[in-house]
Amino acid sequence: MAVREGSLQAPTRHPIEWQRAEFYDEGKLESELDRIFNICHGCRRCVSLCGAFPTLFDLIDHSESGELDGVSKSDYRKVVDQCYLCDMCFMTKCPYVPPHEWNVDFPHLMLRAKAVEFRRTGGRLRDRILSSTDSLGHLAGIPIVTQAVNAVNRSGPARSAVEAVLGVDRKAWRPEYAARKFRSTAHPDRSPPVRDGQRTPGKLALFSTCYVNYNEPGIGHDLLKILAHNTIPVVLVDQEACCGMPKLELGDLEGVARLKSINVPVLAQLAREGYAIVSAIPSCTLMFKQELPLLFPDDIDVQAIRSAFWDPFEYLAARRRDGLIRTDFSRPLGRVSYHVPCHGRVQNIGRKTEEVLKWLPGTELTTVERCSGHAGTWGVKKEFHATAMKIGRPVFRAMSEPKPDFISSDCQLAGHHIEQGIGLQNAGTPVDGGPQLAHPITLVRMAYGID
Repeated sequence: MAVREGSLQAPTRHPIEWQRAEFYDEGKLESELDRIFNICHGCRRCVSLCGAFPTLFDLIDHSESGELDGVSKSDYRKVVDQCYLCDMCFMTKCPYVPPHEWNVDFPHLMLRAKAVEFRRTGGRLRDRILSSTDSLGHLAGIPIVTQAVNAVNRSGPARSAVEAVLGVDRKAWRPEYAARKFRSTAHPDRSPPVRDGQRTPGKLALFSTCYVNYNEPGIGHDLLKILAHNTIPVVLVDQEACCGMPKLELGDLEGVARLKSINVPVLAQLAREGYAIVSAIPSCTLMFKQELPLLFPDDIDVQAIRSAFWDPFEYLAARRRDGLIRTDFSRPLGRVSYHVPCHGRVQNIGRKTEEVLKWLPGTELTTVERCSGHAGTWGVKKEFHATAMKIGRPVFRAMSEPKPDFISSDCQLAGHHIEQGIGLQNAGTPVDGGPQLAHPITLVRMAYGID
């Protein structure tokens, strides 16, 4: 009987059995890579998504046999290194994802390969440093260290030195550190009465995230202002660590488990107390909604958090359907080009940020739904930065064509990457006076006329 292609059923994900010894068996991993790579070779629908598939197909096409059996097993790592776990092949292209009998989950196979490699080698020093966001953030909270780090980021010779020593591309945008952390300056208002809606809890707990806490606290403050304007009582999560996404992307699953042990007890208690838990960074939200539940499927606390976690615009959109959101927007924003990040798309909640931005009067919205190429720490690494910029070119063009007043992405890292790409479109020469980058949360705060 012929195997049917594709399925009318929604893609499903299997738990990641990373705690079993078989998961790290290199022979079994190699056999599974052979199986999946052969399926991909016969299909090739994903060739335009990222560097992983062109790398695989070039290896096959340039081999002596023109088939996978002509590719050296040592070259498989080249494919793995090009995958940054955006999940777009699984979500939007592959016709053989589960429940199809071929059971193709390319991103989680790449994750397995990364985990096997990390367990074998311990990873590169650069990658361990870049994925240790809390350690870097704690150091940067010291004023003199913050000033020194930011000075290095602004200095051409210093950036070249960091590139030579750590392999962080000197041309890549890098986040600066804030003079004061979000968590030490935030004053959430927990006094409004709780008004539960049919769809939404009436009280909210904010998970700050490393990026908002250490790099751009203004995003968190803007979210607090929006919530206060809508009289939603808010608390900050008492204790938090990195969500674990940078460790996951590195394949350091034990590191993910260590961070999970810090975050989960606190978040699970909030979930059981009826709070909606929100973070302003899509990767962090995805970690608690999808990746941790797949890594720890039998942990009831993890599953409770999954049910309680919301994207902020998912929450605002549902809150409006409950009739509990103010729409007294007073400031038009003009033309806005909005980018839907991959880790927002993977949450399967629809275009909730777009929905909210369309509420804003006097705002002309252009939405671009395509990978920007940044991919967390991947796009700043010397060996991948040029590829990250190449992947992002269609996004840079689409975002800039409407001559927007603002460009915006839920992923602020992607936003800065797009800003850089737009600035370099003109024959590689930076252009002054381009559109202003503002997070969607900031745009909503501005539209409300809140200072």
